[in-house]
Amino acid sequence: MPSVREFLLPDLGEGLTEAEIVRWLVADGDMVAVDQPVVEVETAKATVELPCPYAGVVTRRYGGEGDVLAVGAPLVAVTVEETAASAGEPRATGSGSVLVGYGTRETPRRRPAPAAVPAVTVPVRPAPVPGSAPAGPAGPVPVVSPLVRQLARRHGLDLRSVPGSGAGGLILRSDVDAAIRRAEREPAGVGAVTAVPGPAHGPHGSDGPEPVRVPLRGRRAAAAAKFSRSRREIPDATCWVEADATALLEARAALARPDGAPIGLLALLARICVAGLARHPQLNASVDTAREEIVRWPATHLGFAAQSARGLTVPVVRDAHLRDTAGLAAELARLTAAARAGTLTPAEVTGGTFTLNNYGVFGVDGSTPILNHPEAAMLGVGRIAEKPWVHEGRLAVRRTVQLSLTFDHRVCDGAEAAGFLRHVADRVERPLRLLEDL
Repeated sequence: MPSVREFLLPDLGEGLTEAEIVRWLVADGDMVAVDQPVVEVETAKATVELPCPYAGVVTRRYGGEGDVLAVGAPLVAVTVEETAASAGEPRATGSGSVLVGYGTRETPRRRPAPAAVPAVTVPVRPAPVPGSAPAGPAGPVPVVSPLVRQLARRHGLDLRSVPGSGAGGLILRSDVDAAIRRAEREPAGVGAVTAVPGPAHGPHGSDGPEPVRVPLRGRRAAAAAKFSRSRREIPDATCWVEADATALLEARAALARPDGAPIGLLALLARICVAGLARHPQLNASVDTAREEIVRWPATHLGFAAQSARGLTVPVVRDAHLRDTAGLAAELARLTAAARAGTLTPAEVTGGTFTLNNYGVFGVDGSTPILNHPEAAMLGVGRIAEKPWVHEGRLAVRRTVQLSLTFDHRVCDGAEAAGFLRHVADRVERPLRLLEDL
């Protein structure tokens, strides 16, 4: 006997509470099989395809592209033939495709990264940020996501007057969007919600084309929130040095492997970073403001900036300190391919302790980046370009690169930061010195 089963938006892990529908992979009336991907969604961490746990006919899709749904909300309805499996009895087979707490059969959970040595904590008392704004209106407000609060503040909404449609009256992103639309339609003084509208005309008051408004959602919204928090909380500083990278390029050529698998410059720079952090562990750290402590991490989880069609993302090489150069190259290549394909999982873009930012691929020499909160440091690498350079006492044309280190001044002072950066520059100029770090 046919029955309708609703597939709910599953728990996506990492504290994520909502996801935006990027595109539907099925239409109403389509036949779907167990574990067939039916929709692509974007969270604040990654873009993932969700497999349906039911086989049958799609009878309803809840929401369109661009809509934001809360975890636990209906995603798609499927008409199935009642069988032992669809009635809730264990399936004998299944692909085991899972997210977090969801799948067609039991699948071992991802093991946590080993940490034989506990993190070292050092008390610190960060100074308050002068002129910081209050976190929001007084009194508890049932909001499902910090991004919802940020959106409400940006539009001048009082969340206490926004009715919530979530469980227990939780205020969802869709509730705030609806309140903004109502406020823009209603004249001033009408209704319970007020908003600050955008300019009616162009920046100089003349009539003209309307500005393009792009929703700040998913990873872009999460990145915006993280950048703002980093600037608000972290007193950062930057030091830089120019280095002769000619020998590093020669080392890359010498390391060409017979199987054709390349060891690129990013892998060599990652190897240099790991060696530098072993000598300067104070930079592999973060600040726990709630406990007023500096936390020095025993493992190095190396993040690196990667560009994808949906914007900047920072995949993380787990336990980079345990990998050799070839292992780093293989993992960097795998994560880069996943970033471009939009298939990174939330676990692959979280938990970094230090970031390597190779902005030189965009043809620029230098940058002072925003730290990837809550990390305490980031190494920036500019483009490698030919330049007149004094080499062995003579003027020559060499391949040089600008290196910069942006660091949290609460974690270390300038001398320690300069020591790490100088270590990196020395290994760029003399790659054979990496043998000292083995």
